[in-house]
Amino acid sequence: MTDQPKFERFDDLGHGPAPSIDVPPARRFTSVEARIDAAAHRVLDALPAHGFAGALVEFTVFGLKQAWACLFGGLLLALIIASHQFWPENALLARYDVLFLTALGIQIAMLAARLETLSEAKVILIFHVVGTIMEVFKTAAGSWIYPEESIFRIGAVPLFSGFMYAAVGSYLARISRIFDMTYTHYPPVWSTALLAVAIYVNFFSHHFTIDVRYGLFAVTAMIYLRTVVHYRVFRIRHRMPLMLGFLLVALFIWFAENVATWSRAWIYPSQSHGWAPVSINKLGAWYLLMIISFVLVTLVHRPRQLDETH
Repeated sequence: MTDQPKFERFDDLGHGPAPSIDVPPARRFTSVEARIDAAAHRVLDALPAHGFAGALVEFTVFGLKQAWACLFGGLLLALIIASHQFWPENALLARYDVLFLTALGIQIAMLAARLETLSEAKVILIFHVVGTIMEVFKTAAGSWIYPEESIFRIGAVPLFSGFMYAAVGSYLARISRIFDMTYTHYPPVWSTALLAVAIYVNFFSHHFTIDVRYGLFAVTAMIYLRTVVHYRVFRIRHRMPLMLGFLLVALFIWFAENVATWSRAWIYPSQSHGWAPVSINKLGAWYLLMIISFVLVTLVHRPRQLDETH
């Protein structure tokens, strides 16, 4: 009965029985995270484990872990909003340059403070390069523009823009580690890599030939339809169809994009005369970008199969 949900009671530091798929905290947590986790357990272990109160504890831990995984992206979005509201127009340093230097400083600080692993930094670097290349092409094609001046830029693209893609990669890498994610029916890595390449190419090629995104949606369903992600919050291991997870993250990014365009981090042609909500049609593009993002993360953090013998 391997298709039945599995609910295994154990905590992050191994205070209860743990199956063999467990990853030691030393590998899942940075040294700082391990100390935070130990301090949290001194409080959480005394809280109710059953009923509504137990469910509320589980939900609260879920929210806290999500916020921790979003640390870099959340700080970057807060900077975008704050700089839009408070940065003076006649400042010596342009707003976009401040965003770039501050984002770079946050990354260095997170590594120095051991809030981020070196493997996550690799993911962020890969995303920065991949995202910046696409930004240079898309701005030249008129898909969107950056309306303000800056020094640190490539063509019409300020360098801080690459960190927005890196924020997605940072979140995915951190959440895979923090939630100790494992999978059932995960497809061969080579097939997901080919899909990611096809999606990335289509982001460019549809400007010159037909847009095959609907075909890519179909292929995505063929590859990931049976894949289930298993993740541990606090006391219980939960499960979710991976494609649903992609959609939820893409929706969250779409909300963040609305905030960022309102803050004029970048704007679409339809927003040139005043802000308007980003079309919900963009959700499809973010969904496909999620596939690229997730596949790139799996090249650094290889997906682990759930041991269903336990």
